[in-house]
Amino acid sequence: MRLARWRDGAGTIGEGVVVGDDVVPFVEGASLSQVLADGLASLPGHIDASRAGTPLADVTLLAPVVPASIRDFVAFEEHVEGVSAGVEGKSDVPPEWHEAPTFYFTNPHTVRATGEVIDIPETQRLDFELELAVVIGGVAGSTGENIDPEVAASHIFGYTVMNDWSARDLQAREMKVRLGPAKGKDFGMTLGPWIVTADELDPYLDEDGFLAVRAEVFVNGMLVGEDLVSNMGWPFPELVSYAARNSVVVPGDVLGSGTVGNGGCLGELWGRGSAIPPLEPGDEVRMVIEGVGEIVNVVGNRIPGPPIPPARVRPRRRTR
Repeated sequence: MRLARWRDGAGTIGEGVVVGDDVVPFVEGASLSQVLADGLASLPGHIDASRAGTPLADVTLLAPVVPASIRDFVAFEEHVEGVSAGVEGKSDVPPEWHEAPTFYFTNPHTVRATGEVIDIPETQRLDFELELAVVIGGVAGSTGENIDPEVAASHIFGYTVMNDWSARDLQAREMKVRLGPAKGKDFGMTLGPWIVTADELDPYLDEDGFLAVRAEVFVNGMLVGEDLVSNMGWPFPELVSYAARNSVVVPGDVLGSGTVGNGGCLGELWGRGSAIPPLEPGDEVRMVIEGVGEIVNVVGNRIPGPPIPPARVRPRRRTR
């Protein structure tokens, strides 16, 4: 089942399911947030596929979820190998990467939809990142706190395509301060085109519990990256379990897989010696993940921000 959010020609926002080539609202005006909170097991009670729908062609798809939070992992070793070569001059996967699945939190308020033009900061090193993300749902009897992988798997409501837009020059500066990423990332993230419920991808699970779905990214129609999501270091239930370790995941949380390998971002390709240029205004980025769907965005204008003064050199007095 595909769950979506949309805006119709009158500007009204709808939330419901995609049935064939139509969108059909949830019954009794239920919201997506309510459906996620009720959990995947309760989804049939929110759907009446016989109701009249609206053609997809007559609506504009919105981001399929308004995230409670966004965690983004770095779960593909091949990505780490390539990006580290570009940043440090040699490929380096630290031992700590193998010990636990690392993630960062990013901005849930700048999520964009497929079809949107993505305005960008003043960067000369704009990049994309091709990822698959899970959307968390509620589970009866579970608080989502400190859960093991088996329970974590039941909290995976569905999947959506993610593009973690990245300003590599801004990111490189702030990472030297040993904190971040922040401004190199928080200006935009695309999610979409909808949420595909977890059961729809069960046929793609391999014998080790990894999702063997193909992921591709195209820039201006040219294929620049392709990988299987099953090449990640941990299956999704283990990512969810780690996110909830001594913490909590709640319905509406989004967890990204991290960038796939083999050209899942330009940063990896640059580290491997590719001369492909950074993205520029007007470039089109299209991402396709098997069994989930595709998202397409065009890079917009560079938007200058207010000036930031340098740090003041202070006298470090200890008393007034």
